[in-house]
Amino acid sequence: MSYVELIDVQVRYGNKDAIREVTFSVEKGELAVIVGPSGSGKTTILRAIAGWAPLAKGEVRLNGRRLNEVHPRDRDIAMVYQSRALYGHMTVRENWSFPLEAARYPKVEIAKRVQEVAEMLEMTEYLDRYPAQLSGGQQQRVALGRALVRRPTLFLLDEPFGGLDAKLRIQARSGFKKLHSDLGVTTLYVTHDQVEAQGMGSRLIVLNEGRVQQVGTPEEIYNDPANRFVAGFIGSPPMNFIECTLSREGDRAVLVREALRVVLPPAKSARLFAAAPSQRVLLGARPETIRLSPTPQAGAVPVEVYVTEPQGHEIIVDLRFNSHILRVRGDRETHLNFPLKHGDTVFMAIDPERTYVFDGSTGARLA
Repeated sequence: MSYVELIDVQVRYGNKDAIREVTFSVEKGELAVIVGPSGSGKTTILRAIAGWAPLAKGEVRLNGRRLNEVHPRDRDIAMVYQSRALYGHMTVRENWSFPLEAARYPKVEIAKRVQEVAEMLEMTEYLDRYPAQLSGGQQQRVALGRALVRRPTLFLLDEPFGGLDAKLRIQARSGFKKLHSDLGVTTLYVTHDQVEAQGMGSRLIVLNEGRVQQVGTPEEIYNDPANRFVAGFIGSPPMNFIECTLSREGDRAVLVREALRVVLPPAKSARLFAAAPSQRVLLGARPETIRLSPTPQAGAVPVEVYVTEPQGHEIIVDLRFNSHILRVRGDRETHLNFPLKHGDTVFMAIDPERTYVFDGSTGARLA
């Protein structure tokens, strides 16, 4: 049975839907990540689960228990925000003890829990320091610890590491993932960073404009996106899209854009024809699936090198193809092991087996 369930949830502010028709579930002990652009409704979902955003419609369930009528303080849920909101006049120990004292826990139990969390978060030597004496990463651990001492049944994290610099953020993510593995607390983690989402979550819930676009493992969502939004949002660099005209040659679908001509394999062609799309479609290709050559090749079209971004053993190349800017990523020692500079003409080939096709109007995945 699912541990956390949202069923057709809608939250409205005035006459505007913040989220609508939101349905997904999270298993016990899972670390699931809600990912989407700013304003897509990620925080609203957490607030709906915690009880701070009243539902206009739908149902929230935790371990089989309907939460709609349960007061936030009685839901046994802990929530951590990017804003750490620590008590500056209290030490780390006092910050962690305070919620337990307010709940009238025995002093012995409070001391035990504080010590356990300090050891988990490697904060034992900082227990008697004040927040102002700590680094940003340490302050974030204090905020996490304040939630952990309560031993909640559900952990909600709203971009908790967003205020840290890049190096600290990577360390904090790694540390939290290890901590989650040790504790096994069911966790919903919110981020707008799709790279962070893929690295953190066992499953992703992709959100846009208040609606769930797709739910799946990072691999499923990357390799089998449900629509253009998901395909373009998940992946770095993002998927390339080329507006094409669809034609038919026997049992094969052919996508054409000026000199570019991509003949799809039979199975993909059959799916595309079964969807009965209009002639206007979008061809999608991941940056790592586009092949470049310094000399003409069969099926390749000439393109202009626009920008190059060396990244260690890899290089990202922006190409100008008519009105499109396409991005290619490859290994500098194998795939892209020839000189590339602004203004050069190279030859681009797209592997038909590794393409995606989307409806040109709705963005729905066709093949």
